[in-house]
Amino acid sequence: MCSRVSGNYPIRLVGALLIVALAVDLCIAEGRDPKRWEKNIRAFEDADKQTPPPQDPILFVGSSTIVGWDVKKWFPNRVAINRGFGGSEIADAAYYVDRIVFPYKPKLIVFYSGDNDIANKNTAEQVLGDFKHFVSRVREKLPNTPIVLVSIKPSIARRQFLDTMREANKLLAEYCKSDPNLHFVDIFSAMLDEKGEPRADLLRDDKLHLNEQGYSMVTEKVEAALKEVLSESAK
Repeated sequence: MCSRVSGNYPIRLVGALLIVALAVDLCIAEGRDPKRWEKNIRAFEDADKQTPPPQDPILFVGSSTIVGWDVKKWFPNRVAINRGFGGSEIADAAYYVDRIVFPYKPKLIVFYSGDNDIANKNTAEQVLGDFKHFVSRVREKLPNTPIVLVSIKPSIARRQFLDTMREANKLLAEYCKSDPNLHFVDIFSAMLDEKGEPRADLLRDDKLHLNEQGYSMVTEKVEAALKEVLSESAK
C-alpha cells in the first residue's frame, strides 16, 4: 500500500517530508477519497497555530511539484506560502479549499496539479472538469483573486501519458483564456527536447520530479507571470 505525505511544515521537517513525498508520488492512488488527506491538512492547520501565516500572500497549491518548490528560496522577494501535498489530484485541492486556500486570503494563487490525475487514468476532459471545479470553489469567496495555472509537466517516468497531458494542457489553456483572472503558464514545451521527448536534465534521478535546474526554469516562467499579473492587478 502506498502512503503519502505533504509538504511545507516547520522548517526542520521539510527535508524529510520532501524525500517521502517524492518517493510515494511514484505510486498510483489506491483510494480516491479526498479524506485520505485529512492528516496532511490537519498538519498544515497545526503548523499555522504554531506560526501564524502572513495574510495576503501568494499561495502555492497542488501536488508534489508544489511540495518540492522551496518558495522562500526561489521567490525570495515574495511573501509566499506553500500548501502542496504530494501525490494529490486536482479534485483533492478542490475538496480542501476551505482549509488550504480561504484561511490565507491570498492575493494570488499558483496552482500545479494534473499529472497524478492522468497517471490515475483520468482523461484530459476529466482534468479540465476538475480544474473548473477547483476554480468554482475558489470563486465562492475569492471572486477576483488571480489564479496562475502551471501546465502539466512531461516526464520520462510518465512518457506513456504525453499525448493525454498535451491534450489536457490544450484544454486548460483554452479555458484560462475565458477568464481574465486565470493565467496559464506553459512549462510543457520547455521540458521537451528537439525530438519532442522529456528532458532528463530537468528531472531528478526518479525521472519524474523536477531537479534544481527544472525548478530554476519553472520559477523563471512563473515569476514572469507573477510580475505581469500583479502589475495588472495594481492598476
